[in-house]
Amino acid sequence: MTKTFMDFLSPTSLILLLLSSLISIWFSIRIFKKPSNLPPGPPQLPIIGNLHQLMSNLPHRSLYELSKRYGPVMHLRLGQVPTLVVSSPEMAKQVLKTHDLVCCSRPVSRGPKRLSYNFLDVAFVPYSNYWREMRKLCIIELFNVKRVQSFGHVREEQVGQLIKSLSKGSGDPVELSERIFSLTNNVLCRIAFGKSYEGRQFASGKFQATIDEAMAMLSSFWGSDFFPYVGWIVDVLSGLHSRLEKLFHDFDGFFERVIEDHVDPTRKRSENEDFTDILLGLAQDQTASFRLTRDHIKAVLMNIFLGGIDTSSLTVVWAMTELARNPRVMQKVQAEIRSHVGKNSKVDETLVENLKYLKMVVKETFRLHPTTPLLIPRESTRHCQISGYNVYPKTRILVNVWAIGRDPEVWENPGEFCPERFEGSEIDFKGQNFELVPFGAGRRICPGLTMGATVVEFILANLLHCFNWELPEGMKREDISLEEGGGLTVHKKLPLYLVPVGYKWQDYKS
Repeated sequence: MTKTFMDFLSPTSLILLLLSSLISIWFSIRIFKKPSNLPPGPPQLPIIGNLHQLMSNLPHRSLYELSKRYGPVMHLRLGQVPTLVVSSPEMAKQVLKTHDLVCCSRPVSRGPKRLSYNFLDVAFVPYSNYWREMRKLCIIELFNVKRVQSFGHVREEQVGQLIKSLSKGSGDPVELSERIFSLTNNVLCRIAFGKSYEGRQFASGKFQATIDEAMAMLSSFWGSDFFPYVGWIVDVLSGLHSRLEKLFHDFDGFFERVIEDHVDPTRKRSENEDFTDILLGLAQDQTASFRLTRDHIKAVLMNIFLGGIDTSSLTVVWAMTELARNPRVMQKVQAEIRSHVGKNSKVDETLVENLKYLKMVVKETFRLHPTTPLLIPRESTRHCQISGYNVYPKTRILVNVWAIGRDPEVWENPGEFCPERFEGSEIDFKGQNFELVPFGAGRRICPGLTMGATVVEFILANLLHCFNWELPEGMKREDISLEEGGGLTVHKKLPLYLVPVGYKWQDYKS
């Protein structure tokens, strides 16, 4: 469970934090001049600044409400960290494109949180030669279109197993969130490690529980993130640091076993290389300008594993939620899929590219339900101006893509699920249209964009082709909850239960 700022503050840690912050502020006042020409923003409290205004589990919504009053570019102080929040396509374009080079670094964690290799290393590491080399590796070697297509057999096999298990049901409701998460988990493990690890044990517990703990750590309040140099005291006293150390060693041991399995000379080789095979091959390349070590390989695997473990499944669940609430859209997208698939029992991946309305449904889901609503925070490396306001070095930058997706100046009836709004539109989610940037844009755009979109579209196409989806007995469409649960990613707070009814092509009437 994600905890908020006040949950971690015991009386002792609160006193230490206040004293340390006062000393830090005193030195800051003596050394630095007061910044000028800052963007508008809400009043700040001593010490904590505007942290109290983000203490809900859904900070993207709190920031959206503040932006209605203070505008699409706001200045806040979160603890001792100056923070810029942008909430419109125009402001996002200035951050993600116009001043991308200035605004593409990451905040550096200070104190005990910084371990041998960071969680989501490629995503979180500051802008540097190391980051550029690792990103180039991911884009050229791991996530190019040809490589994504080469794993089609994995997606087809795993989706086929899900369809088979759903077909064995007796008309009872199924909890889709759990089923879809298990599916995407298995797909990702097969692609990254060569086999599924579902049901396997980490050193300290079950596979799923360890993943949940990792996501909880990523979304927890870290004092060192908001009170540099002194906030780590809170992290230690709250027990977060010891939990992270234990988790780190769990994952380190897990990835070490994965690598050892792959270098075992007696291992049976597959025709298709997985990501671990590819990375180990690159590590043996004597001509490469950048030599990969085991820690580098572990960091990339960590990035792939935790960065993609639930984002695809969350998008599929949100899409099915919206379709269940909107039978007109459900029927229209099913008609399109079934007219292309014909008598076949499943959707071939090569057909998905022709499913234009399905792609509109996915875009509309990304617009209303971006899985990372604030993107991963950026940090400015030097002075620049956004919309005429000063942005100073070491300013944290948040892009509220959730707010952008609901901007009434950009979208007509923004709260309505209407895929037709993309008909005839060139707006896409690949980083060129700042009205829709669920994967980010610029140098920090998610390198797994193609892989993620492919997985989402393929799963949805098969679920919608193979089954007609009905509501549990006594449930109305308006009873389906859209309430969000907080965390690093935004999931559906209440589980989605639907009844899959097997579809036969003879039943289809064009």
